[in-house]
Amino acid sequence: MGNFSVTAWPFVEAQKLIDRVEKSAPRKGYVLFETGYGPSGLPHIGTFGEVARTSMVRHAFTKLCDIPTKLFAFSDDMDGLRGVPDNVANPESLRSHLGKPLTSVPDPDDKYASFGEHNNARLRRFLDRFEFDYEFKSATNCYRSGVFDEVLRAVLEKYDEIMALMLPPLGRERRASYSPILPISPKTGRVLQVPMSKIDRDKGRVVFRDEDDELTELPVTGGHCKLGWKTDWAMRWVALDVDYEMSGKDLIDSVKLSSQICRILGGVPPEGFHYELFLDENGEKISKSRGNGLTIDEWLRYGSPESLSLFMYQSPRKAKRLYFDVIPRMVDDYAAHLERAPGETSDEIQENPVWHIHSGQPPVSSQPLSFSILLNLASACNAEDKDVLWGFITRYVAAATPATALMLDRLAENAVAYYQDFVKPRKKYRPPSEIERAALLDLQTTLESLSVGTSAEDIQSQVYEVGKRHPFENLRAWFRTLYETLLGQSQGPRMGSFIALYGRDETVSLISQALDGTLGVGALDCQPTETSD
Repeated sequence: MGNFSVTAWPFVEAQKLIDRVEKSAPRKGYVLFETGYGPSGLPHIGTFGEVARTSMVRHAFTKLCDIPTKLFAFSDDMDGLRGVPDNVANPESLRSHLGKPLTSVPDPDDKYASFGEHNNARLRRFLDRFEFDYEFKSATNCYRSGVFDEVLRAVLEKYDEIMALMLPPLGRERRASYSPILPISPKTGRVLQVPMSKIDRDKGRVVFRDEDDELTELPVTGGHCKLGWKTDWAMRWVALDVDYEMSGKDLIDSVKLSSQICRILGGVPPEGFHYELFLDENGEKISKSRGNGLTIDEWLRYGSPESLSLFMYQSPRKAKRLYFDVIPRMVDDYAAHLERAPGETSDEIQENPVWHIHSGQPPVSSQPLSFSILLNLASACNAEDKDVLWGFITRYVAAATPATALMLDRLAENAVAYYQDFVKPRKKYRPPSEIERAALLDLQTTLESLSVGTSAEDIQSQVYEVGKRHPFENLRAWFRTLYETLLGQSQGPRMGSFIALYGRDETVSLISQALDGTLGVGALDCQPTETSD
């Protein structure tokens, strides 16, 4: 692309891969991106983030280089079942299968051949829901079909070197039982973490004591054994010739160790990117075991898939709060980026997040109302369904209908859900002070004098002028008065836009209720009125 000057992080990452392939073009004929998934549980928001970010780098690479690319979504479904999940239909049915590979554990729902395949299907549905372009890979299939056999034999050849690397950080007890090779007991079917009694490099076999303490011999190939995860990760990089894989900041040391093993096995570690972990509402790291995070479905109840992609795009190396209160901002920020895109130059749009979110083809779309405005409209009229909002929307945007303005319809539904779940329980109207009462009466009179159809900007100017006529410390205090007395919130919308949408007469009525103390008492009649001069 000549003098390429775009500094968006996916392009910075893609350039690292350009430098890699310029040194040695991949023999397989394509550049391979990989993401990993542990199918002992459901795909989660971190899974989405890793695939979304990797896909952004992959697309940036295709704009810089003509070499074909692939993305493997790899499932570690040969891992042993470590615990009984509490979110399956019949958890007790799994207890006798603890320690077995996930693809050897019966499916509690009897819908798939195994528990692992059940969760793999969920992963594929999850990825397909967001239209990711990927190839699914199963660890079980790769082990059993022989895809890994050559590198597994290399692990035997380099067994002593790998052990010398892995043992020092371990405690005394773990060192005594550690082996990078985990045989699968032919008697119990469980994945065993036991020391090797003998390594036969010529025959590609290992000898170990099974759970009944009997010496047992197995080939290391063909799915009879698997590898411990750091060695497994390195082996996979070599066997599949992975060029790029992201990981969380918590895995930096693991990546370093796996990279060393990869080199011992004769491979070149992939290029990588360490993203920061998410924080909860209290600024603490999100933990799946603690359940203090936010699920995909929870996000999508209140915001669009595109807003979630924007959250993942922005500052991936910065720890960010992943909580419900970030959603409204992300929804409106996405709309602002999308609105800006058509007028941007080639270089400018490639710095725009929507270019990366939509693989270079952001949709042409105009959003006449922001999420925050719709949210405050829902708050003003205590909306219980989106139909209430549409009564106002059609008056503000005459040509719009739920059928023709799908994005706006979805935003209205999201706004009502967010209002009901988060805003309504916290709403608290306060009575105005004497100074504030005078200003509100002034605003009421001013609005009554405006003609129907006065623009949002002109209304905003009048709201400013009213605030200036009264002894507020500053205009911020005046707008805070409006939010707290009329909406029961500490923050609120641009009042000119809100009044234009909600209606002149409706706002006059709202002020009257604030002045006589009846706001929040009983239900509001939230139907837009017909107005005329």
